[in-house]
Parts: sequence; structure tokens; C-alpha cells
Amino acid sequence: MTARLIAALGVVAMMTMAGGTPSLALTSKQKAETCKFGADNQKLTGAARKSFMAKCMSNQDSPRGQPVEQSGQKSQ
Repeated sequence: MTARLIAALGVVAMMTMAGGTPSLALTSKQKAETCKFGADNQKLTGAARKSFMAKCMSNQDSPRGQPVEQSGQKSQ
């Protein structure tokens, strides 16, 4: 039982430390709190914080953007 709890806490900790991940909140207030936590966690200030907050609060699910085509390969 304790091993499962420790493993679960480890997964949560890794997910929390991953920067730039989309927030999974139900309301805009929860999303703002999640984004603020992420900005505080990364110690962002000024323009970097404003940019992070704008990207975090947007309704896009993918943080990766558009795929880049490489020469000789087709994108899916």
C-alpha cells in the first residue's frame, strides 16, 4: 500500500515539475490558479511571465504547435 502511495506521489511530483504543460482545470478560475502556480514555480517575471500566462490560459490542448516538415519526410 505504501509503495503504491509513494509511486503515485512521484508521478504527481513529476507532472507538477514539467514546465509548459497544459493545465487541466474545469473552470477559468481553476485554470488561472494552475497557470499562476506554474509561473511562480518557474520564477517567471515580466514579459516571460506574461507570455507564459497567455499561452497557459489559451484554450489550446497541444503545447507543441504546428508540425515542422523535414526535408525528405512527409508529416502525418
